[in-house]
Amino acid sequence: MTGKPGGLISIGSEGEAMVEAVSAERLIEGNPVTTTINGYQMSEHTFVGEWAATPGAWSVSYDEWEFCQMLDGECEIVPDGGAPRRYRAGDAFVIEPGFRGVWRVIAAMRKRYVIRL
Repeated sequence: MTGKPGGLISIGSEGEAMVEAVSAERLIEGNPVTTTINGYQMSEHTFVGEWAATPGAWSVSYDEWEFCQMLDGECEIVPDGGAPRRYRAGDAFVIEPGFRGVWRVIAAMRKRYVIRL
């Protein structure tokens, strides 16, 4: 769904799901599969939706800004050269552009996101 000025849009788990395995080039462990449902888009720069993943680990490299609100499960994010941080249902965090590291899903997880390019 695309936004327009003055609109009010509810975000949920409805919508077309994009399901894909983590690419072999990024894979560190397991066979994780991700599911993305974009529930809202404002121009070409802002996206809101839900994302889920099964257990495994892979390398990540962010050029965008992302706010995450954990809904279910557990993950660990390890910045290159930094200490691991664990997140569970109810936790929220922001990933800044330029972040590099490892995303590890410990228990199948689901999060809501807001991405700004």
